[in-house]
Amino acid sequence: MKWMGLYLLGYVIFVAGVIAALWKLGVIERLGTTWTVIGLVIVVGIGIMIAVTSSGEKRIVQVDEKIKS
Repeated sequence: MKWMGLYLLGYVIFVAGVIAALWKLGVIERLGTTWTVIGLVIVVGIGIMIAVTSSGEKRIVQVDEKIKS
């Protein structure tokens, strides 16, 4: 769980870099504000889903039951 926050932070920095590059190339100006916001929401949502699915260990938990008679 502790790595999820770090992964998400790295993903947000990566997305910010991509947005800066697209802005510098003029792509964002041609798309418009609405499509830029929609794309940003989708990308952040995908990042959160990936961070959640890759966090934590998958374990099999065994439960010992003692039967009292």
